[in-house]
Amino acid sequence: MNPKEIARMPQATTPIVLLRHAQSEWNLAQRFTGWANPGLTEAGRLEARAAGERLAELGYRFDAAACSLLQRTHETLGELLIAMDHEPLPVRAEWRINERHYGALEGLSKPEMMTRYGAEQFQRWRRGYRERPPLLAEDDPRHPRNREEYRSLGPEAWTAGESLADTERRIARWWQETALPAARAGKRLLVVSHGNTLRALIKHLDRLSPSQVEALEVPTGRPLAYQVGADGRLHGGHRYL
Repeated sequence: MNPKEIARMPQATTPIVLLRHAQSEWNLAQRFTGWANPGLTEAGRLEARAAGERLAELGYRFDAAACSLLQRTHETLGELLIAMDHEPLPVRAEWRINERHYGALEGLSKPEMMTRYGAEQFQRWRRGYRERPPLLAEDDPRHPRNREEYRSLGPEAWTAGESLADTERRIARWWQETALPAARAGKRLLVVSHGNTLRALIKHLDRLSPSQVEALEVPTGRPLAYQVGADGRLHGGHRYL
């Protein structure tokens, strides 16, 4: 077999499945959520189970899972694994998988903010690539440095608010340091994260432009997958399952 024929042969790949958590209480209430910690709605639990049923139907099994530090990802993972009738998995909780931090907008009503500041400014805060939200004061109880679960992580995690570009930097680092080595070793990884974080990761992996990612929407509760070769290369872009 000559080198050209070898190059055309399909390579073994390992899937990494990404999932935006199912509907949360603040998704339903149309509030900026960020690093706040609401749980799932009952509709969200059903959504997570449906995602698990879909993965089971397609024959997916996993060796490990990763979640953010936020409750809604853990609840989504739990419901999904029950629906899959999956054996228990080692789960790594990681702050770098957290949602984009919405700064001083966290907890505020999206419709009220759009009325107060206008649709153009609202859209820049919500979807802009480089636009940061109004930042939290250091003494604000919502600031990560004042929250027990982040205090021990140190200044790297003490963001007062993030743009999508900021979020892309931290999730790209997580991908290179954690997800990619796992896939290269043949470990099938399930990642439950957040809408903006996954938008940022897709931008990084699929090499989207800022304008393309600003138009990108990642739905709740719908798995998407990448295929990673042993050499660390992606085989195609993301694919919804």
